[in-house]
Amino acid sequence: MRAAVVGGGPGGLYAAALLARQGHEVEVWEANAADDTFGFGVVLSDETLGGIERADTEVYAALSAEFVRWDDIDIVHRGRALTSGGHGFAALGRRRLLEILHARCAELGVRLHFRTRAPAARVLAATYDLVVAADGVHSPTREAGAEVFRPRLDTGRSRYIWLAADFAFEAFRFEIAETEHGVVQLHGYPYSADSSTVIVEMREEVWRAAGLDLCDEAESASRCAKTFSEALRGRSLRGNRSHWTAFRTVVNARWSDGNTALLGDAAHTAHFSIGSGTKLAVEDALALAEAFREHPDPAGVPAALAAYEAARRPAVASTQRAAAASMRWFEEIAGHVDQPPRQFAFNLLTRSRRVTHDNLRLRDARFTRAVERDFGCPDEATPPMFTPYRLRGLTLRNRVVVSPMDMYSAEDGVPGDLHLVHLGARALGGAGLVMTEMVCVSPEGRITPGCAGLYTDEQAAAWTRIADFVHTSAPGTALGVQLGHSGRKGSTRRMWEGMDEPLGSGNWPLVAASPLPYRPGVSQIPHALGADEFTGIRSLFTAAAVRAVACGFDLLELHCAHGYLLSGFLSPLTNHRTDAYGGSTAARLRFPLEVFDAVREVWPADRPMTVRISATDWAPGGTSGEEAVEIAAAFAAHGADAIDVSTGQVVADEEPEYGRSYQTPYADRIRGALGVPVIAVGAISSWDDVNSLLLAGRADLCAVGRPHLYDPHWTLHAAADQGYAGPAAPWPAPYRAGSRTPPTGRG
Repeated sequence: MRAAVVGGGPGGLYAAALLARQGHEVEVWEANAADDTFGFGVVLSDETLGGIERADTEVYAALSAEFVRWDDIDIVHRGRALTSGGHGFAALGRRRLLEILHARCAELGVRLHFRTRAPAARVLAATYDLVVAADGVHSPTREAGAEVFRPRLDTGRSRYIWLAADFAFEAFRFEIAETEHGVVQLHGYPYSADSSTVIVEMREEVWRAAGLDLCDEAESASRCAKTFSEALRGRSLRGNRSHWTAFRTVVNARWSDGNTALLGDAAHTAHFSIGSGTKLAVEDALALAEAFREHPDPAGVPAALAAYEAARRPAVASTQRAAAASMRWFEEIAGHVDQPPRQFAFNLLTRSRRVTHDNLRLRDARFTRAVERDFGCPDEATPPMFTPYRLRGLTLRNRVVVSPMDMYSAEDGVPGDLHLVHLGARALGGAGLVMTEMVCVSPEGRITPGCAGLYTDEQAAAWTRIADFVHTSAPGTALGVQLGHSGRKGSTRRMWEGMDEPLGSGNWPLVAASPLPYRPGVSQIPHALGADEFTGIRSLFTAAAVRAVACGFDLLELHCAHGYLLSGFLSPLTNHRTDAYGGSTAARLRFPLEVFDAVREVWPADRPMTVRISATDWAPGGTSGEEAVEIAAAFAAHGADAIDVSTGQVVADEEPEYGRSYQTPYADRIRGALGVPVIAVGAISSWDDVNSLLLAGRADLCAVGRPHLYDPHWTLHAAADQGYAGPAAPWPAPYRAGSRTPPTGRG
């Protein structure tokens, strides 16, 4: 097979070497000189090195002779240095890496063209069996084939510059400088016995305020060295055609077009704070070579490229999610710097969600135990999730909340036996707080005919039965009620009959902030609430709250999220009003705050009230991060004891960025900005995630939904898995025989 490689970076060169090693004829074009390079050091993981060793022992041996290895991460926060060990890094100079790959390519007969621009991709594709486009983040190949590759490029909110110091840091070093212009951070690591990479990063507005947008390379290096003079031991920094840039995340819908494949930064990028660029490119090369080992014939190129993409896309997507979380954490670092030093360090280490409490404890038990002790864990046997938490007059025995989950199984709003079993089982399962589904304040406020209500005495009696069961059979478990009104999302079928589909018959009229249907052309058009109707809606909420007091609920949550009535007032996408209840964020808050105040007035002073909000609409023009903080601050000022931070479900054309704990950064931001208690929710699926979020200070409570549907005793099982048998997760007396894993044997 004849293969053309466009781009002579590490990924392109290594792909060329591996293909040549299989006997293919390979040619590489690189626009720069052989000894030109950008940046300084390259970090590779043990996993990547293992792949190199298996694929090409010669390259592995050459790299191993050059690596600088270390285990520690040093984090400097307000003059205090904290060290976490057991991480394991390997790095070498980028120029030396290229030299090794050049030599290996030459040895294998690869034709290398330097200072030579490659022919156009379509020209190469017509004359070669395979074209590998490793031509970087600004890939001309990708741009020429944009209709097929369908790239999406997103630019970050920070500026950074690659520099180097002529000495070796002893470890990976993160240092924070709080300047008069804002927070600046240093990312540094050694790549040889006498050299270190130094990346300096800050928010765009900090960069401009500092005047760095007007500085050339030399002045930028000088000013960065002055900012971090102590870390650099008074030494200078040098550049290498270095300039300030904003990180660009590249995602492609497809990685191949005919016989042309994207590789490395041309296909995908991941933020430098998790050290992944060269790693991903090298792993792409390994996967590409493996695909052609299985499909060596030129006729099998399409099948090989499909196999390459199928093998790599899941791993790349996972890395990009972690990198995005890391990038955003650093973009929001100003909201973290007031944390205590050890918590700040733990937060930084776990920012991407790849390092967690459990594996950090394996890497460095002493550091992790110190963080736990600062958090309030009384001993090594008590995980963070099993520490108590107080909201107003209510003390929760642990930090686990069973999320509100609609059952769509009520009759005329009356909860039945299924609700008793559902909520009772989760209460027996050990959670500190169990929440009802959204309980509607009127028949017209229901989402579906199967939604529960609290607007009749019969409904109240049924809820009292459930509350009595929880308090009697699961003493110590708190029961919360979530009150809401469906707004424009009402009068629909039950979830399993067609979610958000209008009823076939028997529809009821809808009300909303503005006459906008949830699904244009499908959903019913709601009636915009008139000024004379606000009092009636407030009365519905207060009447339901009075009944909730009598039922014995321990906590009340006001549902102002997910596009329901009160949420519809908060979002600029669903509130187009021109009166006093629309326009600015403060005006859009007016009615939800009026409802909150009215409910707070009738809700007992010693019982807590929380508010659930959608912190982003996942749609252009929707609620911004700054507005979410403003909304949370307003509710906190009016007496909300905690903010339950969810996202989305406000507009039908949303595009959520799903992933592990994907909503928690919004809770983190609100907590960091305001210091108010927050409940984190959203794909929190493991007890390790809960412990990690709590220790990092990103949340005070964690709401876990679907795992509790899978396992009603999720909290008790989390305790057993961690060897915890204390009072924060007591097994009900009838169940104690099952508190240990049953022995297995042969029958």
